[in-house]
Amino acid sequence: MDWSKSQVEFMNKALEVANRGRGKVSPNPPVGCVLVKDGKVIAEGWHDHLGGLHAEQMAIHDAENNGHSPNGAIAYVTLEPCNHFGRTPPCTEALMWAGIKQVIIAHKDPNPTVRGAGIQALKEAGITVSNGLLEEQAASQMRPFLHWCENRRPLVCVKLAVDSNGSVDDRSEEAGRFTSEGCLDKVHELRRECDAILVGVNTVIRDNPFLTIRRVETNRQPLRIVIDPNHRTPKSSNLLTDGLETLVVDEDFRSLPALLNLLGDKEIQRLMVEGGPTTISHFLEQGLVDEFYLVQSSQTHQQPVPSNIDSKYLSNSGLKQVSSEHWGDEMVTIWNRQ
Repeated sequence: MDWSKSQVEFMNKALEVANRGRGKVSPNPPVGCVLVKDGKVIAEGWHDHLGGLHAEQMAIHDAENNGHSPNGAIAYVTLEPCNHFGRTPPCTEALMWAGIKQVIIAHKDPNPTVRGAGIQALKEAGITVSNGLLEEQAASQMRPFLHWCENRRPLVCVKLAVDSNGSVDDRSEEAGRFTSEGCLDKVHELRRECDAILVGVNTVIRDNPFLTIRRVETNRQPLRIVIDPNHRTPKSSNLLTDGLETLVVDEDFRSLPALLNLLGDKEIQRLMVEGGPTTISHFLEQGLVDEFYLVQSSQTHQQPVPSNIDSKYLSNSGLKQVSSEHWGDEMVTIWNRQ
């Protein structure tokens, strides 16, 4: 379908608005909606938190609050509106009640509770419906949700920080971070977009991490997971004493596919692996990594602990570099499974 320049601009706006809900609404995906009337945006809405208004409902509410009637408007929505009762009433009914005349959708909803039922309900109500506008961009924004709908297991995201020579630790010093404050902020932003964080027991013993979201605003904390087949997690570790949920897995790394299936059943849609090279290598060797963030520091360790994970290793594991960016003082290469 040929889309006009203005239609593309309106859907881009809906995608931009959807980003306001990222990291806040899992297991739901981030969704945005703008209402357009007489060629102008009269309202916008997004899914902000679980149990809160969906994007379409918020946009209708926004229009009315600003003195605009949504009757006769066009709704640009990044995901097919739901047609079932969940934490909120169906969005299709809200659009019908508001008198929306046309709905343009970026991506269909593959969730079994929707799968075209929303589009069908709107059409049966006499509303003009079209879909596929900026579909790839919407798919990228909702990738963990779409991956979970298709595979019923979480998308696996790995973050690994190394020094100038590929080392992950300096045995000449006490355990500590060697990346910049700006980089740490970005790591916590990434954590906010994940439902669970996994490490191996060696990381717990060496670093005693919290694995929480602390440097950015959040309305939830991730599930923490420790792979510990030999029961070595210290009882006094932060993960076991801070009152937040931690899952200690007493099986070895051969259980990773089964663990991912279990997490999928818990509606964990994006798992962040922050463990050491051994843990990460097991995920890579079993073809379980979907995204990889390789953080390169300019520092040099005096007694290095080699990661043995570089661009060649990642390529051989089925990943392809898709972009690079700066996180504070560090350069980060981003890899995706193709």
